[in-house]
Amino acid sequence: MDLDVFVSAHRVEWDRLDALLRRQRLLNGAEVDELVSLYQRTATHLSLIQSAAPDPQLTGRLSQLVARARGAVTGTRRASWRDVTHFLTHSFPAAVYRARRWWVPTALLSTAVAVLLGWWIGTHPEVQAAIAAPTELRELTRPGGQYETYYSSHPAASFAAQVWTNNAWAAALCLVFGIFLGLPVIWILFLNMLNLGVGFGLMHSAGRLDVFLGLVLPHGLLELTAVFVAAGTGLRLGWTLVDPGPRTRRSALAEEGRAALAMAIGLALVLFVAGAIEGFVTPSGLPTWARIGIGVLAELAFLAYVFVVGRRAAQEGETGDLDAAERSATVPTAA
Repeated sequence: MDLDVFVSAHRVEWDRLDALLRRQRLLNGAEVDELVSLYQRTATHLSLIQSAAPDPQLTGRLSQLVARARGAVTGTRRASWRDVTHFLTHSFPAAVYRARRWWVPTALLSTAVAVLLGWWIGTHPEVQAAIAAPTELRELTRPGGQYETYYSSHPAASFAAQVWTNNAWAAALCLVFGIFLGLPVIWILFLNMLNLGVGFGLMHSAGRLDVFLGLVLPHGLLELTAVFVAAGTGLRLGWTLVDPGPRTRRSALAEEGRAALAMAIGLALVLFVAGAIEGFVTPSGLPTWARIGIGVLAELAFLAYVFVVGRRAAQEGETGDLDAAERSATVPTAA
C-alpha cells in the first residue's frame, strides 16, 4: 500500500467525519446517515492501515476519530446487572466450553503426571530422602502433622482469602503467559502437579493416603479444574500465534485475548468458591465422606454449568468475546 496515495484519497472523508462530530447542533437525518457511513468506512481504513502500512501518527489520529464516531453512533453504554447476568449465563460458560479441546486433555495429562510423580516418590525411599530429612518427613505426615494442621492453621475467612488470592494469581499467570507460545504455562502446571505428587507420595508411603485425599479432594477438584481451564486457555492463546486460522494474526490474538480476559474474571469467581470450601469445609469436623461429597457436588455443578449452559450458549453463537458493536471493525479475510 502506498500510504501517501491512500491518505490523499481518503483525507476528505476523514475531515468530513471530524466536522460532523464537531457540530454543536443536532444533526438532521441525512447528516446522521452520512456520519454512520463515514464511521464505518473510516474504521475499515484504520484496519487496513494497521495491517498493511502501520504509521503511528496516522493510526493514532484515526483511532481517536473512530472512537469518537463510535461514541456518537452507539451512544454511551453503561454496565448493568443485565451485563453481569449475560456474562454468567452466556459469555463465561461458552468461553470455557469452546476451550474444552484444550483444557480437558490438559487436565487428564496433568493428573496422570501428578499420579506418576506420587507413585514414584511413594515407592522410592531414596527420592523421599532427597526431599527432606526423615524427621522432617515424619513431622509432615504424622497424625496432627503439618499436612493436617495446614488447613486449620489460620482463621477460616482469612485462610480462604489467602487461598483464593494465590489460586487466582496462578490462573492469571497461566492466561497471561500463554502469549509466550504456552511454554511458561507448562512449567506452572508442572510445579503444581509436582507439589500435589509430593504430598500424594509422602502420605502414601506413611500409610495415610486416605487422610490426604480427604483433605485435598473437597476443594481440590474444583480448584484444579479452574487451573486446568486457565492453562488450557493459555495454551490455546499461545497456539493462536502459530496458527491463527482464517483470521489475521492480529485479529486472532485480539479475539482470543479478550476471551481470555473474560475467562480470568469468571475463573476468579470459581476459585472463590473453591477457596471458601478449602477455608470452611476442608478443616471442618464433618465426616470425610461429607467433605468429599461437597467437593464432588461443586465439581459436578461446574461441569454441568459448562457442558449444558455453556454448550447451549456456544450453539447460539456466543464466543466469550465482546459484542460485535463493541469491537473494532476488521477487514474480511478469505478462508
